[in-house]
Amino acid sequence: MNSVAFVTGGSRGIGLGCAEELAQNGFDLAINGIRDEGLVLPVIEKLKSYGTDVIYCQGDLGSAVARKEIIENVRSHYGRLNVLINNAGVAPKVRLDLLETTEESYDFVMNTNLKGAFFLSQEVARWMVDQKKEDPSFEGCIINIGSISATVVSVNRSEYCVSKSGVAMMTQLFAARLGEFDIPVYEIRPGVTKTDMTSAVTEKYDQLIEEGLNVTKRWGYPEDVGRAAVLLAQRNFLHSTGQVLMIDGGLTLPRL
Repeated sequence: MNSVAFVTGGSRGIGLGCAEELAQNGFDLAINGIRDEGLVLPVIEKLKSYGTDVIYCQGDLGSAVARKEIIENVRSHYGRLNVLINNAGVAPKVRLDLLETTEESYDFVMNTNLKGAFFLSQEVARWMVDQKKEDPSFEGCIINIGSISATVVSVNRSEYCVSKSGVAMMTQLFAARLGEFDIPVYEIRPGVTKTDMTSAVTEKYDQLIEEGLNVTKRWGYPEDVGRAAVLLAQRNFLHSTGQVLMIDGGLTLPRL
């Protein structure tokens, strides 16, 4: 019986990179997004082509009602869940200076990036604990997709930075709480990654990377994060719960 992984925001970008790597490594999948299922059918079919079972759970993770419906969809289809990857995230609709950032933008970003991930993790953690109590051989983990923005300041998207710093603490909190059940919790922290979210600033980062922003002189790609997620999901780092895996091309490496 295959392990089941649920990837939020799994139909595009880093989430899809994670979903593809998991599918290729024998995981059955539930992927989430806000788009209508008809728009993501090509993605679902591609994931199924790897020989895995895939379901799509549409819904806004910022909504408590939607979160419960999504979890029930996974529960009714698979009856189990081994891996949660909290990937879904949004950037500010408009990049504003810290002194001009609006409460509306703050709420928009935090609702998905932190509040949604926090309470989804809470719901899934309860379910994983129940599974562990019912079957001591159950193996589960939670993987949070953070960002270098947890520690690298961008004053024109402060709400995003705050949300990702919250994800970092959330990882440690859940790792500490779930340790007694042998359910590890990790954070993967990508650097500058080529996705829909960064498409509007491609030229800017092309130049910065050329000038040496990263040690590895290229963009990060979703599959870079996906490969890391598979290693964690396969329980290769059981003694590293609560830790951060940097996938940033050396961007945050201190250099003189």
